[in-house]
Amino acid sequence: MIVRSLSEVKPVDWGNGVSRRFLVAADGMGYTLTDTVVAAGTKSRLEYRNHLEACYCIEGEGEVVDMAGNSYPITPGTMYALDQHDAHFLIAAPHTDLRLVCMFTPALRGDEVHSLDEARSSAY
Repeated sequence: MIVRSLSEVKPVDWGNGVSRRFLVAADGMGYTLTDTVVAAGTKSRLEYRNHLEACYCIEGEGEVVDMAGNSYPITPGTMYALDQHDAHFLIAAPHTDLRLVCMFTPALRGDEVHSLDEARSSAY
């Protein structure tokens, strides 16, 4: 059994916020579970070429925008899943951080960070 509290998990600065990775590849579960904060007012162009990701919003506001320009508001109680390795923009509202519980499969190593650039997607 694995039991961890938020205070025990080392934060990783992923580029536009902080990710606390509760489960990583070394834990042997086959997926990663994170508590991720996206800093207020940030815009991140992301794409997970090697992972599928699902995120559930627990605090704050923002939006996820696909590469066709379709915008989906993210508020507490909203889930989005990148089931096709979708390139997207993750945008936190200007006045509040966006807090997400995220799951990645296969699992992350745990030390991944993004190289953010609006002209191309950051991927891992």
